[in-house]
Amino acid sequence: MTIFRWPLLIAALTGIDQLAKWQVETRLPFHQLVEVIPFLGFFRTYNEGVAFSFLTTFGNGSLIVLTALIIGFVIFLSRNLEKDRVLSSIGFALVLGGAFGNLIDRILLGKVIDFILFHTPGWSFAVFNLADSFITMGAVAIILDEILVLRRQRGVKSDR
Repeated sequence: MTIFRWPLLIAALTGIDQLAKWQVETRLPFHQLVEVIPFLGFFRTYNEGVAFSFLTTFGNGSLIVLTALIIGFVIFLSRNLEKDRVLSSIGFALVLGGAFGNLIDRILLGKVIDFILFHTPGWSFAVFNLADSFITMGAVAIILDEILVLRRQRGVKSDR
């Protein structure tokens, strides 16, 4: 089952990410923590780099090209999946939905809108967005599927 069977999921994930970011941009104060629960809050900020603000000096145009190349590579990888690799297919859809969401930000705004913050009184994690979450969940799904396939293959070899 290749990724091309999941265009609605990819579009929905991209749309959900963009809708959330629009809500954040129009309703959430800039650089002010809004507590949701004791360890989770919303904190609107911008990321001009990639994960954890890496490559901020790379330039927006270069990051757009890099993101487009990564999207192309993910599509290339997904095209060669066996039909029974549903978990990996969903994982690739999650990665692509998130990548497209962040790419739209880069193209339209020159930066990515981040707003989710896990924290304690003495510690906080990097601020991120739904697209980042989709990419992370997708990567986990792909890795998990690879592990499951390897375990099945080892089980078949040991049965011989």
